[in-house]
Amino acid sequence: MPDRGGGPTGPRIRVGRPSRRVRTLLMTLGVLAVLAMAFTMFAGFWTDWLWYRSVKYSSVFTTTLWTKIGLFFVFGLLMAVAVGFNIWLAHRLRPPLSAMSMEQQSLDRYRMGIAPYKKWLLLGITALVGLIAGASASGQWRTWLMWVNGVPFGQEDPQFKLDVAFYAFDLPWYRFLLGFGFAAAILSLIAAALTHYLYGGLRVTSPGARATAAATGHLSVLIGIFVALKAVAYWLDRYGLAVKSSDFKATDNWTGLRYVDANAYLPAKTILFCIAVICALLFFSTIWRRTWQLPLIGFGLMVLSAILIGGLYPAIVQKFQVQPNEQAKEAPYVEKNLAATREAYGIDGTQVTEYSGTAATEDAGQLRDDVASTASIRIMDPNIISPTFQQLQQMRKYYAFPTNLDVDRYSADGREQDTVIGLRELNYAGIDKKNWINNHFRYTHGYGAVAAEGTSVDSEGRPVFTESDLPSKGQLGTYEQRIYYGEKTNTYSIVGGPQNEIDYSDDSGEKTYSYEGKSGVNLDNPMNRAAYAVALNEPQILYSGAIGEGSRILYNRTPKERVEAVAPWLTIDGDAYPAVVNHRIQWIVDAYTTTNGYPYASRTTLGDTTADSLTATNDQRAVVAQQNQVNYIRNSVKATVDAYTGEVRLYQWDTQDPVLKTWMKAFPDTVQPKSAISADLMAHLRYPQDLFKVQRELLTRYHVKDADTFLSGSEVWQVPDDPTNKSGDAVPPYYLSMKMPDQQEQAFSLTTTFTPNGRDNLSAFMAVDAEAGKSDYGKIRILKLPTSTTVNGPKQVQSQFNSEQDIAESIRLLRGGDSEVEYGNLLTVPLDGGLLYVEPVYVRGGGLQYPLLRKVLVSYGGNTAFEDTLDEALNKVFGAEGSTPPPDEDTGEDDGDTTTPPPTSDNPTVQEALNDAQKAFESGQEALKNGDWEAYGKAQADLEAALRRAEEAQSRAGGSGGTGNGATSSPSPAGSPSPTGSASPGSTPQSG
Repeated sequence: MPDRGGGPTGPRIRVGRPSRRVRTLLMTLGVLAVLAMAFTMFAGFWTDWLWYRSVKYSSVFTTTLWTKIGLFFVFGLLMAVAVGFNIWLAHRLRPPLSAMSMEQQSLDRYRMGIAPYKKWLLLGITALVGLIAGASASGQWRTWLMWVNGVPFGQEDPQFKLDVAFYAFDLPWYRFLLGFGFAAAILSLIAAALTHYLYGGLRVTSPGARATAAATGHLSVLIGIFVALKAVAYWLDRYGLAVKSSDFKATDNWTGLRYVDANAYLPAKTILFCIAVICALLFFSTIWRRTWQLPLIGFGLMVLSAILIGGLYPAIVQKFQVQPNEQAKEAPYVEKNLAATREAYGIDGTQVTEYSGTAATEDAGQLRDDVASTASIRIMDPNIISPTFQQLQQMRKYYAFPTNLDVDRYSADGREQDTVIGLRELNYAGIDKKNWINNHFRYTHGYGAVAAEGTSVDSEGRPVFTESDLPSKGQLGTYEQRIYYGEKTNTYSIVGGPQNEIDYSDDSGEKTYSYEGKSGVNLDNPMNRAAYAVALNEPQILYSGAIGEGSRILYNRTPKERVEAVAPWLTIDGDAYPAVVNHRIQWIVDAYTTTNGYPYASRTTLGDTTADSLTATNDQRAVVAQQNQVNYIRNSVKATVDAYTGEVRLYQWDTQDPVLKTWMKAFPDTVQPKSAISADLMAHLRYPQDLFKVQRELLTRYHVKDADTFLSGSEVWQVPDDPTNKSGDAVPPYYLSMKMPDQQEQAFSLTTTFTPNGRDNLSAFMAVDAEAGKSDYGKIRILKLPTSTTVNGPKQVQSQFNSEQDIAESIRLLRGGDSEVEYGNLLTVPLDGGLLYVEPVYVRGGGLQYPLLRKVLVSYGGNTAFEDTLDEALNKVFGAEGSTPPPDEDTGEDDGDTTTPPPTSDNPTVQEALNDAQKAFESGQEALKNGDWEAYGKAQADLEAALRRAEEAQSRAGGSGGTGNGATSSPSPAGSPSPTGSASPGSTPQSG
């Protein structure tokens, strides 16, 4: 044995093989490590299977899994066989090594070194390339399923007269096969060449023949296969011209053939195809001719042809035929692009109407009266008032509302009204004592919906709640209020076991609850517990006593996550919104089918197109994540997620969409028919914002229908930047109940504005009927303003607001002290030929940590007003008072009118208190005008005390001070809001 040590007389240390015990220990540790890795992989697979089974979409999991496995083994095996066979064949064709050259003698040691391991080396190489190829192929499962299940579009492209399905479903699969073939040919060629070189079939430095006849034939066949595949590529490139993108006339991602494509590239591709076929045959003929001369000549001709015919000739055509007369040459192809793009994005039915931009009615009183019938102007901005909901309705720190609330429609007193709604979801950041039990067992769900009228505020500028308190009560009726699935539930919870959950708290104390739903995965099984302990990296799941019989784990809890998981072939809208449907809270999620293979339709990038000033900072309404380009989109699926059970339902919305039909063939029984949508659910479905934003971006250029106008660029529009902030991002679209000039009544709509490219004046107003179930749902209307006159756009209107001296001074006073002014949504409403702009103004500060409505900005026909209420602002702008009573007249509300005098009373004590309240109110108004916030706060405290005395005196006398939906009690004057946050008696209580 070898030894180490000192000299002849020094100690000697024996170094030998490890002892048997050490070898056994190492082997045991190795086996355990392998088993641990295997169980980790199994845990991920097993938990996925359990989750899909729990949501009753196991067919999605199995179809996807078996498709990936099939593609992995088929293409992995094909690649391994191709490379392995060529290595084996090259070795079989090796020449005898009797006459060794110096070059071969230097390689001899390598041959001798691998000789004992030839079989294992061959297996290793083939297995490696097979694994890589199989993994790559498994990622093409969507391409395979679309190809094998493709449904015809019933429309032909204008150039080749092929069904659109060929480009959307077939061509991507053919391109994958072609790419795989190229990879197999190149890897086989490299492997065969190296083997021939190693065993003497190829020589680099030795004199004489450079390759044996066998090596020449073998490599020629492989090169011939490569060239034949190139011929196929040239042929497919002909069809690829119909879906090729390029920059054209300041239009990014122009798609389809242009003049140079149809008259230069197309014939060039055909000629190159023929040359490549001939060249491939020349390489194949080397098997018999045993010479490279003709194949190399053919290959050189092919390369030269690709340069001259495929590159130089089209450049000459573009330079000398197209550019001198581009308008006439390109017009026929532009018309094809216009028609295809409008069809692919669903904007072909857009109704464009000329609109004067100036009032056609001279009667100011008539104009003032027309406002109420034209639009239900929403002064509650859902993107501003979330902190107000939070302060007034949070109730506990472990509840929270989303950053941006949602707008929906609910019926009240027989009429439908725009409603701002949000859910009181669980807020993990608000849990006082954070530990594993509290985070995952005790605090598991939110509680209740909170809603407010979109067109009204109370006397203090706060929302008029139609659903409030805890538990929530109001106009939404009875419904399951517990929210286990929501936009803020981004961690797992374990429910239904021995550990009770915190339900909610009221005056009687804390209520507990145990989940009764069937959602989630049962943890009774020890294997399930072990799998989740590994998958979630949480060992306590394995042994915790808080988990027992009936325990279930809930995860993947946001609506977007759940819909994406059960329908991975859909693109999900960035804004899921809640609705009370059939006595349950349902999250409604819009989903899209897309493709980038619609011939002649220009492409767009969803992530960029759907970004605006809200998505940049919003933590809930995420931008569509996919940055891939598409040129066809349909809102084909409406999905719902039950906030209590997590049940996901997919409904077919677009019954004609061939892409959806294709996926429904691939995943049968996952999408329910449109007829399954209940009437209650239908009442809350709406036109999705992301689709609208994509369409409005395309309509900046594609609102024109003739090629000459498109090519001139004179009618290009842009989506204006949001004038209410300095983000520089696009203005978001707004939901609003209104009527366009050709409509007889108001419709729930999604609206936006356009300005000319590079300018700020208004060029068009766009609205789409957003109310599902109506005959005009999805109809896009554009009011196009004349180019000969200038009508103020959103930015100019905002500048006008800010530049008027009286308004600027009032805003300066509102900003006194530590107060902040926040501008709400700048709404645009077409009115009698003109454009009415309305913008609510909120103030946050003076002791308040949430915004309250203080003023309303209104502009029409160049006149502006900045008043306390919408009615006052409209009256000032039009110079006339409306004859229609305000919508809240029957409820005792006055839309925030701050000048209504207090009521009188026969009770002298009550009257004295009301007189004091009047004095305090007037003092507060005077302090507000002077910007003296200290005096204003004292006046508000005096006002509150006086109102409390009046209410107590009236109660003792047998009277009652009615309240309503967070409004001030009846003996209260319509006072100004208090910067100290004090509330009048009867107002909605503020949480601590």
